[in-house]
Amino acid sequence: MRFMIIVKASKDSEAGVMPGEEILTAMAAYHEELAKAGILLDGNGLQPSSKGFRIKYEGGKRRVVDGPFTETKELVAGYTLIQVKSREEALEWARRFPNPHSEDGEIEVRQLFELEDFAQGEAIERFREMEMSGAKS
Repeated sequence: MRFMIIVKASKDSEAGVMPGEEILTAMAAYHEELAKAGILLDGNGLQPSSKGFRIKYEGGKRRVVDGPFTETKELVAGYTLIQVKSREEALEWARRFPNPHSEDGEIEVRQLFELEDFAQGEAIERFREMEMSGAKS
């Protein structure tokens, strides 16, 4: 089972303020523990939304909307992707996640879909082939 630990954005992260040494040290230690346990798949911080964009789908057309985006509580500042045996194990690891901000903050944990969760068919087989060749779905 794969889970994504999502770090919610803050005013500081959206302003491009880099985390301090204390937070970076705590994050490094935590991610080292995940790696030693063999469950760390990936983890990274994201640039502020001012450097991003969204694609809006409206009436069959696509429109590009450049950042920044105003609702920081809805934005993601970073993520950690883990693979564990159960939801309980994911919860155990998430409880140990260091506070990613110098102020009150929040993380969200969401389980990823696996190919087995979908009705089997040609499209799922194509994804399975990509996965086997090294491309991630």
